[in-house]
Amino acid sequence: MTTMSDPQQGSFRLSMLLNDTRYRSYTFQFIALMLLIALMAFLGINLVRNLAEAGLNISYSFLYVPAGYDINQTLIDYNSQSTNLRAAVVGILNTLLVAFLACVTATILGVIAGVARLSNNWLVSKMMSVYVEIFRNIPVLIWILMIYTLMTAVLPAPNAFRGDNATSSMLFDAFAFTNRGIYVPAPVWGPGSMIVVATFVLSIVAAVAYRKYAVSLLFRTGKLLPTGWPTLAILLVPTLLVFFVMGSPIGLDYPALKGFNFRGGLQIGAPLIALWLALSVYTGAFIAENVRAGIQAVSKGQTEAAASLGLRPKRIMNLVVLPQALRVIIPPLISQYLNITKNSSLAIAVGYADITATLGGITLNQTGRAIECVLLLMLFYLTISLSISAIMNVYNNAVSLKER
Repeated sequence: MTTMSDPQQGSFRLSMLLNDTRYRSYTFQFIALMLLIALMAFLGINLVRNLAEAGLNISYSFLYVPAGYDINQTLIDYNSQSTNLRAAVVGILNTLLVAFLACVTATILGVIAGVARLSNNWLVSKMMSVYVEIFRNIPVLIWILMIYTLMTAVLPAPNAFRGDNATSSMLFDAFAFTNRGIYVPAPVWGPGSMIVVATFVLSIVAAVAYRKYAVSLLFRTGKLLPTGWPTLAILLVPTLLVFFVMGSPIGLDYPALKGFNFRGGLQIGAPLIALWLALSVYTGAFIAENVRAGIQAVSKGQTEAAASLGLRPKRIMNLVVLPQALRVIIPPLISQYLNITKNSSLAIAVGYADITATLGGITLNQTGRAIECVLLLMLFYLTISLSISAIMNVYNNAVSLKER
């Protein structure tokens, strides 16, 4: 009777790829990977063959052809004679802009609403409950169209600000709210302005470092340092000092009504505002539920123990509850950020020129390069989604519960 030798001993045999539990899972994964690669290769070859039979070929040379159309809001220089590639870059920047603004606003709104839903104040709690239930149960496209319609129908036209009989006036002689958008003062960067900006960035870093030090000192010694006014002082004092020492290098360009429209300043178009607000309030309702669930996942004993030490409710929430709730809040928050980025493609409904409207809309229709444009769109959204997931997962690992 023969006995099976110890797998750790003897030479490696091909049969071990299926019979040995140490290698079997890797074997099946490798086979699955090869089958997937073969399937993708088959589909790719089939696509190229069918296009060749139809007299078509995949080419991206159209990206270097003049676009031939204007874009109403751009973050970089662009005109109708710019290439389709530059038009796509403008669309990408517009998409990233509205996604960033909506993520920040939705997070702030969601945290406030989530905490307020658990308030002991009955009126505040119910108001936040109504907000969450209304906004998250109506499609975001309807909110986009509603906000855009209200802006264009209710706000006055620019010529309403003209003359002595004007029916509208600018707020503080600096802000104009019109049906074309909001006009605000624009910064004018003079020599030395970047030094002021760098000082402000360093002040933000210093303020964050101070708050972390205050929390660390509280946990180590129980000594409570003020965080409100020192943080504000760290943010403002160095920047203001450098600003005046450098001779006030940053000025403001105020909007002024000239002709049939405002000139100067910075215009925030009605499509951008509608998309930004709609994505913020809609996604903020979902984030509020994530925050509420995260807070309720923290044991009440934690709150009671902190209160017994004399901590005020605000500090209990900031120092005890929210840090523990983050490990529950962050994973679904990643999904909400991804939803904001993908839902921004609805911008075409109100004429906001994002990447879907430029590359996936006008450029596609003018050039007829549907496959190339769609592939580029897929690549962009895949890249930005994976980037958001990677960044948020790094943060999630940083705030996760550490084992000793």
